[in-house]
Amino acid sequence: MGEPVPTTCMRCAVGCGHVHEGVDLGHGIASVRGDVAHPVNQGLACPRGIRESANPSGEWLTRPKVRRDGELVSTTWDVALDRVATAFENVLETDPDGLAVLGSGQQTNEAAYALGKLARGGFGTRFYDANTTLCMASAVTAYYDAFGSDAPPCTYEDVPKAKTHLVWGANPAVAHPVMFRWIAESAREEGSRLVVVDPIETETAERADTHVGLAPGGDLALARAVLARTLDRDLVDREFVENATDRFDALRDELPVAESAAATAGVPMDVVDTLVEALADPTLLYWGMGVNQSSRGTATARALIDLCLATGNLRPGSGPFSLTGQANSMGTRVCSSKGTWPGHRDFADSDERTAVADAWGIPEERLPADTGPGPVGVVEAIDDGPVEAVWAVATNPVAGLPDATAARDRLDDVFLVVQDAFRSETADLADVVLPAATWGESEGTTMNMERTVSRVRAATEPPSEVRTDLDIVTTVGDRLVPGLFDAHDPKGVFEEFVALTAGTDADCSGISYERLERERAVRWPAPDPDSSGGYRYYDPDSGSGSWEFPTATGRARFSTGFGGGVPEPTTDEYPLTLTTAREADAYNTGVRTRDSVDEPGDPVARVNPTTLDRFAEPGDDRLTVESRRASVPVSAVPDAAIPEGMVWLPVHHPATNRLTIPATDPESNEPNYKQCAVRLVAADQWADSGAARAVLHDGGVSRPRGSDGEVSR
Repeated sequence: MGEPVPTTCMRCAVGCGHVHEGVDLGHGIASVRGDVAHPVNQGLACPRGIRESANPSGEWLTRPKVRRDGELVSTTWDVALDRVATAFENVLETDPDGLAVLGSGQQTNEAAYALGKLARGGFGTRFYDANTTLCMASAVTAYYDAFGSDAPPCTYEDVPKAKTHLVWGANPAVAHPVMFRWIAESAREEGSRLVVVDPIETETAERADTHVGLAPGGDLALARAVLARTLDRDLVDREFVENATDRFDALRDELPVAESAAATAGVPMDVVDTLVEALADPTLLYWGMGVNQSSRGTATARALIDLCLATGNLRPGSGPFSLTGQANSMGTRVCSSKGTWPGHRDFADSDERTAVADAWGIPEERLPADTGPGPVGVVEAIDDGPVEAVWAVATNPVAGLPDATAARDRLDDVFLVVQDAFRSETADLADVVLPAATWGESEGTTMNMERTVSRVRAATEPPSEVRTDLDIVTTVGDRLVPGLFDAHDPKGVFEEFVALTAGTDADCSGISYERLERERAVRWPAPDPDSSGGYRYYDPDSGSGSWEFPTATGRARFSTGFGGGVPEPTTDEYPLTLTTAREADAYNTGVRTRDSVDEPGDPVARVNPTTLDRFAEPGDDRLTVESRRASVPVSAVPDAAIPEGMVWLPVHHPATNRLTIPATDPESNEPNYKQCAVRLVAADQWADSGAARAVLHDGGVSRPRGSDGEVSR
């Protein structure tokens, strides 16, 4: 095997250090293990992260492809890039917003920064996203509203200090296994507890001391019921509220009656009291996609932060802790120029825009006026807006966007460029496919969910016809916007990025490749070579009361708001609620874990046995889930962990999002993936109705990774 190379796992956002060893001959990773020298995980590693780094099951892309006479055929890089440059130039000559760019939380910081710089400063398009709107935008908006700044105040160091671990709309036992081990260990300590709020008895809920099963979409109502009950029982931390917050009186005046809100949430008052009492101890309140991916995601995330503020849970060992989805979602928030300029510089602030334009050497008027509508709006703009070309980088919108059939139809109407390591439904639809290097083949950095930056290193060379994301982005940039990129190598791009963060709330200017070589990982803010960030907003050495927030008054802000239901309630015609969630052994839309794009198989639908009895004959596990948008054949499995009236489908399966609704949060633009109205019908009824399966792909074949057509592992 090759030499051991310390790197960072890119499977989830925990940010575990790994050690990779490349194969002796050919291309590939021979072994993966946890890095005992890495300060984040100290050698721990989950089987999924190891397996998907070393031996993913996806179909590798190994040659550039272009579409000729309706078919994707292999070609050279020169031909593929010429096709891309010509098409993009033609669009940009008419309107910069005619070119849309979709990035991903799977890119390194350097590639994400370069892609955002090219999209915003080179093309000048507002139709750009870096994945954050699909998973973290609601949490980000809530953090800004409450604290004037993005990112959780907590760190992993706070986990063992907490007495209550309140997990709300998240399943870290599946999504973040190493972090969940820390949570479970802390919760086992005397006087500690694990409380889970989720409609489903998830793997995390199975380990909990208390599981609160609420009605689908009842999160906001329950959070308000708990806060109202906290006031009723006079358990508010008055000193903290008076000294460190604003807007509490406005919130108090608008709170619903606790009993009424609890009834809306489908939770009895004794359980509400259990949550109130749990919050009286130092509490880490974690939440995930069950909260964020909702048309009320921002309001609910704000309500959870309000619970922390009202109970004084904003000290080390406590606080609101949003659990990030993709591996580098935090990095894309800080560096990719999606919702803010690099370093969380305010997108609309004229001084910040001038600073960014000067740093990039471009006219300020080229920068778009706003942050854009998010991926759902980007694709919808193909119908009635200016978008004529789409560049998708390490993302699979044909399967990953809600109402996926409509998204596919729209993407089929534009010039589509797909840059990825694996074949996908989107790659099969593309006009040009650019094969990109993956984990273990790329150099750069990443950021985990607690703001820690660490290195990503290559343990093996990619095949000869495969190029890194950063190389592809800067090459396209050099062709279309000559002079935009001074640096083309990862280290040079990183140095440019961190310099642009100097003096910001997300200051990374004290981090360098040399420092990361010595320390393995550094948490921001790190404004100098010796500093590393800890718990945010709290300074125990301050003589003025410890808390300081980057808001106009220097105080945290409560939120108001309560109303609104799910965007698509159940009806007599569609009497069941669909929810989507992650599986332990699957990856995003399955590109690294599915053996074949052509034959993904039917998704497994988990359904309560009582619900199955209502809609299926005994022993009939071949059913169809129908929404107003699509019909999807499923293999139904009775599962008492799923509440009655609900159907659970894996978010990773390419058919699942054909069913989901394209409603979005009005403040964050994040899609409502979690609740829509469906029905179950027998498979023969579905066949008799004349409905047909939507096409999930349309050709394209790729060889296994490796220059000789073999996987070298």
